[in-house]
Amino acid sequence: MHPLRRLFGFARAYRRNAVLGTVYSVLNKIFDVLPELLIGVAVDVVVNQKNSFVSRFGIEDPMQQLWLLTGLTVLIWVFESLFEYLYALKWRGLAQDLQHELRLAAYTHLQSQPPAAISEARSGRLMAVLNEDVNQIERFLNTGANDLIQVAVSSVLVGAVFFALTSSLAVLALLPVPLILFGAFWFQRRLQPRYAAAREAAATVSARLDNNLSGMATIQAYTAEAIERGHVESASNAFRDANAEAIRFAAAITPVIRMAVLFGFVATLLYGGWLTLQGELGVGSYSALVYLTQRLLWPLTRLADMTDLYNRAMASVQRVMNVLESPLPPRASGVLSARPKGALAFEGVSHAFEGRMALDSVSLRIEPGQTVALVGATGAGKSTLLKRLLGFLQPQAGRITLDGIDVATLDPTTLRQYLGYVAQEPFLTDGTVAENIAYGSDSLDRERVEAAARAAEAHEFIIAIEGGYNAAVGERGARLSGGQRQRIALARALYRDPVVLVLDEATSAIDNETEAAIQRSLATHTRGRSTLVVAHRLSTVRHADAIHVLDAGRIIESGTHDALVAQGGAYAALWRLQTGEA
Repeated sequence: MHPLRRLFGFARAYRRNAVLGTVYSVLNKIFDVLPELLIGVAVDVVVNQKNSFVSRFGIEDPMQQLWLLTGLTVLIWVFESLFEYLYALKWRGLAQDLQHELRLAAYTHLQSQPPAAISEARSGRLMAVLNEDVNQIERFLNTGANDLIQVAVSSVLVGAVFFALTSSLAVLALLPVPLILFGAFWFQRRLQPRYAAAREAAATVSARLDNNLSGMATIQAYTAEAIERGHVESASNAFRDANAEAIRFAAAITPVIRMAVLFGFVATLLYGGWLTLQGELGVGSYSALVYLTQRLLWPLTRLADMTDLYNRAMASVQRVMNVLESPLPPRASGVLSARPKGALAFEGVSHAFEGRMALDSVSLRIEPGQTVALVGATGAGKSTLLKRLLGFLQPQAGRITLDGIDVATLDPTTLRQYLGYVAQEPFLTDGTVAENIAYGSDSLDRERVEAAARAAEAHEFIIAIEGGYNAAVGERGARLSGGQRQRIALARALYRDPVVLVLDEATSAIDNETEAAIQRSLATHTRGRSTLVVAHRLSTVRHADAIHVLDAGRIIESGTHDALVAQGGAYAALWRLQTGEA
């Protein structure tokens, strides 16, 4: 489907504004062309005086004719200026509204995608779509749409005047127009794929920069500045080369059009002058046609800029619409009639990635108020199990129930409001400490915020920093240490008062003393709620009601800490390794 049709389909709500903008553009161009005709009429008045064209309307005095023309000129200029103001208001307003709606719609659509889909699409590329591509569409609507409309209207109006005055001269003057339009569209067809390639190259640069800026500490720690500069240079060179390919075509448009314009202008100048000398064309008409030829043909030299802007915008429309129209995973609509008790059951849960089994018939239960831990080597399937519970992965085999209800039948929003999730690398929004603790809630209760912070052993460090709970954490929590970010994330989960608390390596960046304090606090604050813990550090889960050891997607051992150590299997080996006994 053509990009314009895709854009029009999205912008149905703004069609009235687009129609009004088009009407104002047309009216502005009509009043813009009329002064050239008045110049011809004025020349006719000066030359022919009482026998001029205006005298046919009963005004014989040449000065009165000039006063009439002066009044008409003022009136025409007022209306031209009025409609210029109105079309600018409409088109620019439409550009702002549409770029806002496009960006918001694309972002909302992305929020409905699972996290894995966002990662696979590359965040830098998506940032380029949401910012640069949407802005490119805005630039086209700001000026390009009006320019295209006015060039078309100007061609029709001036062509009509030419044929009304002298058809033979009209043919000569208008002969370059089809050639110019054909050339513009010929260039357009060749420019569009080149601009699409340039947009992709720009996205690659954006992705590389985004990745490097977020990993600057690692780059500097490994003295890899020169290597990464080379990567950025390579991506930037690819972008420059792609743009250069497009520029080579775009730059050729204007010189070609200017030569065609020259032909039309010279034809009017010479042939029109000859007709005037022969008495077949009036002096005033000749003057008007010379001015109108320039008025008709000269704007066509802007076709280069218009075509360039149009093609860039269409390439951007395709990319934005591809994001908007990307398929969404099926979404269940079930709701919970009351707050659940927190009985979780994993029944024969299996999941594969590209043929590799990440989970293989995993079954376990968590009774309300119980703390159950998952341990095992990296890649054993622990995080995959959590993603299934949180609805980040679509079910493949088996099911997960909450109080006997299959979570796959529940709307994810309904399910997640009863879950408190703390990731290994917690995300903090660029706000205050208090706003991050109350994140996702409709209101911010200061007492609850402080209570949650105390439960997460975060209160002491929070009041020690300048600003306390009102202190800004910076982008992604950059002003805080890893352990501080984890404790704020834990406080955020507790603030939510969840039925099920899900902790994925939630204390991996915390020192042993703080971890022990958090464990004591959690022992109190997890009473009455189910807790699922993923951990590599076994001291975190030694007091869990049940520990399940995963290996290659299967549960190979289950039991309490003491029972598993006594059993002498895989868990006991991990425990000895971490305690230095082996």
